Amino acid sequence: MQPQFGPLIEPEWLHDHLADPRLVILDCRWRLQQPDYGDDAFRAGHIPGAVFIDLHRQLAGPPGPPGGRHPLPSQAAFSEVMAQAGVREGSWVVAYDDDGAGAARCWWLLTFFGHSQVAVLNGGFAAWERRGGPVTTAVTRPTPGAFTPRPNPAITIDFETLWPNYEAMTLVDARAPERYRGEVEPMDRVAGHIPGAINQPYQQLLAEDGRFKSPVELQQLLEPVLSRTDRPVVYCGSGVSACVDILGLTLIGAQPILYPGSWSGWIEHPVAPIARG
Repeated sequence: MQPQFGPLIEPEWLHDHLADPRLVILDCRWRLQQPDYGDDAFRAGHIPGAVFIDLHRQLAGPPGPPGGRHPLPSQAAFSEVMAQAGVREGSWVVAYDDDGAGAARCWWLLTFFGHSQVAVLNGGFAAWERRGGPVTTAVTRPTPGAFTPRPNPAITIDFETLWPNYEAMTLVDARAPERYRGEVEPMDRVAGHIPGAINQPYQQLLAEDGRFKSPVELQQLLEPVLSRTDRPVVYCGSGVSACVDILGLTLIGAQPILYPGSWSGWIEHPVAPIARG
């Protein structure tokens, strides 16, 4: 039976399909300033059959200008990571985390590289535990797959394309309001935002239990963006939490575009303007 797949699936669906050989589960838990957090969390307990994916090392390329702190991984590197995790043509990939952002980044990358059968576990690991789903410390050694990348450049934009055209585009900044306004900047050397961007913090798309808000709530929340276009350019600090906004927009029928370099990449260009307030 073909699953009602993506981009969100519920814990009940995952529980019912745990034994399906087509299923690949990716544990994408992470913390921005705690590089070992995800691996430690995985070792302490994870969904049976899950494979740990290190966002910092496997869902991003080497940091640095002009790509920002989490540039896109190379096609070859990402393909190898997915193949070693057991992903192949026809795999049903489910990504989960405990903050909303890591799994969304994995979902976006798989979508970008042409694997359509990918979904985020709604509510993440906490929702799985609340449902009473099994948890294990056993490490799965998947049979390597054969991942064939088919990049879709239509859902991403680089600085060279964005900079001459940004004033005519609808930009969405997924960071916290105080970072958007330039009042604080804990990660990057310059504070502020891209001029004209709409601030839509990614956390606002999630309910208190970590699940995505309903389509009606998302539609209302994102109306300032959708009233302008259904193809906004979304960014954050380094292209990770922006994927939560992208997933939320996708859930209500929009076709958002990721600027992977995001703020940390934008500020590496002397010609790039900066706004505050």
